[in-house]
Amino acid sequence: MTTAAIVLAGGRGTRLGGVDKAAVKVGGRPLVDHVYAAVDGFPIVAVGPSSVHRPGVRVVREAPPFGGPVAAIAAALDALGDTDETWLLACDLPRADRIVGALHAEAIGDDDGVVLIDRDGRTQWLAGRYRVAALRDAVAALPDVVGASMRQLVGGLRLRTVDDTVEASVDIDTRDELRAFDDLAAHSPRTEDSHR
Repeated sequence: MTTAAIVLAGGRGTRLGGVDKAAVKVGGRPLVDHVYAAVDGFPIVAVGPSSVHRPGVRVVREAPPFGGPVAAIAAALDALGDTDETWLLACDLPRADRIVGALHAEAIGDDDGVVLIDRDGRTQWLAGRYRVAALRDAVAALPDVVGASMRQLVGGLRLRTVDDTVEASVDIDTRDELRAFDDLAAHSPRTEDSHR
């Protein structure tokens, strides 16, 4: 069973004031680097600007740029090559290592993917691992990937959810969330970079 990783890093960061979200620093390094570290050792395809390139990371861009997460996933799948499963992670997950730690031993089995569900009961579609064939079929079934929602993409997939008991799927969407996370990290005995 071969596994790769897709990292979505091409959003506008509107709620963060229009900054490049992938480049926002948490714990002294860009958000996207936390995600890359979590999937180190897997082939990685990132979708975003050239600034998210790192050694060993293939960077592609959805067409048109800012076409939404589904367009980004479609572009990544085109570049992914022959692999059975893929991690699907947003770039704004400073605890991506905990996501991988929580899900890496979870077999997908007869389902199409396994994803985290947060403490508020929300399914975190961009914090999971999927069968690549299922994602490709879901993309092909859409009339247009540009502007399509994640709900449209995964609505027909059989996804098994795993409770996020360690707040692994905390993401950074606003300045307030960034400040709160930095404050928490500064006073936490646990290192945010802890690997699986």
